[in-house]
Amino acid sequence: MATTPTRPAPASADASPADAADAAAAADTVAASPPVAAAGSDGSALSSQAKIVELADHLSACADQLHERVLKEIRSYGGKPVPENVQDKARALLEDETLLRQRANGLYADAAAYIVKGLGKPQAHLVKLTADAAEKIRKIGVIGEVTGLVGGLLTLAGAAATGQPLAILAAIEKVEKHGKALDALKPKPPVKAG
Repeated sequence: MATTPTRPAPASADASPADAADAAAAADTVAASPPVAAAGSDGSALSSQAKIVELADHLSACADQLHERVLKEIRSYGGKPVPENVQDKARALLEDETLLRQRANGLYADAAAYIVKGLGKPQAHLVKLTADAAEKIRKIGVIGEVTGLVGGLLTLAGAAATGQPLAILAAIEKVEKHGKALDALKPKPPVKAG
């Protein structure tokens, strides 16, 4: 079973320059790795090793955005005490970030074993779904509002590892539902009468 290099975790704000250099070198190694050959030419989601790796890439990007968003929230207090309820949510989200990275790394490591045939969803749908989730995490106003979306991403990562289409489709639906709920929280600008 071939393994694919995993993406490094983002450097934290207090990382040393050596740590940052190591992370950059590891990222360059991942970027320089040859692309994984696709097992199938259909557009069905998760139908090849390359598509599993692509999902893992996007889940890793979501974890990166979650990490940055939690740090931004903590920094927003400017050194003053962070309220306990915000600390609790931040801790929970950092634990979710770790779990999301572990699941993404598992997908990288065992991509060939997780190929799903006949999912009935295009890979582009999964790519857009996870890219949108990362953007929502990055832009979320109140940190606690993102917990449902992160839970959906964790469910998707776990479901992808099962290879069971019904579990994957249910997870996709959960991510979509929480994404729509976050969209509903943002007021839309009024439409001008013409």
